[in-house]
Amino acid sequence: MVDTKNVFISHVHKDDDGLTDLKNLLKTKGMEVRDGSINSEKPNNAESESYIKSEILAPRINWASVMIVYISPETKDSKWVNWEIEYAYKQGKTIIGVWERGAKDCEVPEALDQYGHALVGWNADKIIDAINGDYEKFEDPDGTPCPPRPIGRHPC
Repeated sequence: MVDTKNVFISHVHKDDDGLTDLKNLLKTKGMEVRDGSINSEKPNNAESESYIKSEILAPRINWASVMIVYISPETKDSKWVNWEIEYAYKQGKTIIGVWERGAKDCEVPEALDQYGHALVGWNADKIIDAINGDYEKFEDPDGTPCPPRPIGRHPC
């Protein structure tokens, strides 16, 4: 039986191909991901920042049950990624970071450090457990535990 999840994958556009790899990785373990993010297959041609946030991104994040933040070297400095994470947090969404395959020397966006529930390497089982709320640890790209990090969220 296939487990289907509505997710919003926050990322920088140069990583669109990595989103396909991520969804295919999860599919090998029986999880189908319906992705509501903006990518090259579903481009956003609007120019007004407030319109993009309120009429394009917010409804897609609201639709999703989980936000995945795809971590690559450029992700940290994306104002859009940080805004999407902060908005998802305010909506009570589960937010997990996933390191791109082979990631090295990347830093996570500040908002993920503050509001993330998990940060995992390229491991389908751990990603699925994090999506389902069964894994809440922060890892380096190789799967080893991260040093303790101050985070701004509090468990219920």
